[in-house]
Amino acid sequence: MDLLDTLTAKGLRGETPTREEALAVLATTDDELLDVVAAAGRVRRRWFGRRVKLNYLVNLKSGLCPEDCSYCSQRLGSKAEILKYTWLKPGQAAEAAKAGVSGGAKRVCLVASGRGPTDRDIDRVTDTVAAIKEADPAVEICACLGLLSDNQAERLKAAGVDAYNHNLNTSEGTYGDIATTHTYADRVDTVQKAHGAGLSACSGLIAGMGESDEDLVDVVFALRELGSDSVPVNFLIPFEGTPLAKEWNLSPQRCLRILAMVRFVNPDTEVRIAGGREVHLRSMQPLGLHLANSIFLGDYLTSEGQAGQTDLDMIADAGFEVEGVGESTLPRHRADIAAAATGGCGSGATGGAGGGCGTAAVPGGSEGADAADGCGTGGGCGPCGGHGHAAPTADRAAEKAADQAADEVRTDLVRVRRRGAGTELAPNA
Repeated sequence: MDLLDTLTAKGLRGETPTREEALAVLATTDDELLDVVAAAGRVRRRWFGRRVKLNYLVNLKSGLCPEDCSYCSQRLGSKAEILKYTWLKPGQAAEAAKAGVSGGAKRVCLVASGRGPTDRDIDRVTDTVAAIKEADPAVEICACLGLLSDNQAERLKAAGVDAYNHNLNTSEGTYGDIATTHTYADRVDTVQKAHGAGLSACSGLIAGMGESDEDLVDVVFALRELGSDSVPVNFLIPFEGTPLAKEWNLSPQRCLRILAMVRFVNPDTEVRIAGGREVHLRSMQPLGLHLANSIFLGDYLTSEGQAGQTDLDMIADAGFEVEGVGESTLPRHRADIAAAATGGCGSGATGGAGGGCGTAAVPGGSEGADAADGCGTGGGCGPCGGHGHAAPTADRAAEKAADQAADEVRTDLVRVRRRGAGTELAPNA
């Protein structure tokens, strides 16, 4: 297929496709799906080999959020029967993080619900980071606390935070359909504040909220322009008790096409399969590893993932390997840029304290090597739900009617988290 040849050639050179080419990926048929995965897989291996970075979520504060994000089980007015608790103590958070690190996670994502942190909240996170890094100085820390005020990103950086997550979620044009208590511009401002303070920018999207192909391409190109080092791709988890509880718009094939498009647009960027992969990719999760180079281990913020050991077995069975602490996540040229922005080697985006700059992502650094080896409401690392509504076509309306007929079965796939941080049950890692 000429399209895939063109996209592969651009991706191997680290070039961005056109919007038209990105849209064409989403328009491919199921008959073409394996060809799409194979083409995007070559790009993924060119820059990241067969390594999979593991990330682990610690929900520092759950529920009771004043924001009205339609996708989120922690939103204002949510009737979802999720865990609700206030800030964990530093020792509790460190103990939860230890479970993920012992399972192979090299990045711990500290998430708190709410519009944004107070200065006291920044103090709490500072104490938590110190407790985690006392136990393991090499672990990467990503904070996700919502909208940042002036100087808060600098305080997080000084505390030892490596990255900041704040997802754009969807296109600017449809953002008002998701939330009314803040704007798309507010989210962009927070990502820029984090980046400007020397934190690695982690920002992604949520698919499956009724958006159009154009919306998906818009937000992915916006993330590229913002310079996000890590792009989490979340698939809406339609929690009962949220406005989007009936939005079952995704198939495994659709999810793979979205991941492939994100990879082509971000050939040399960390692409993470985030919330919803177990619900929507289901038995096709291993194919997603050929597109993304990063996943969450175990559970999410308010929903259960598959068992951590199952994640590790899946990675091994698919012929991939867990990325080590001393390995750089980003390829050399991106690692150097990130290091310059963050003030030196070993930034959160480039491999933590143990991962110096200049580590090649692929042995030999060539296409030959590729051929050889083959939520917080602030935009949480792992979301609680999905997005606004696009006007359905007749075909789409029929698909939605069929999906809604299966709601009782599909809803059973959404398992509310009852273990880990904030509970008496051990974390799943």
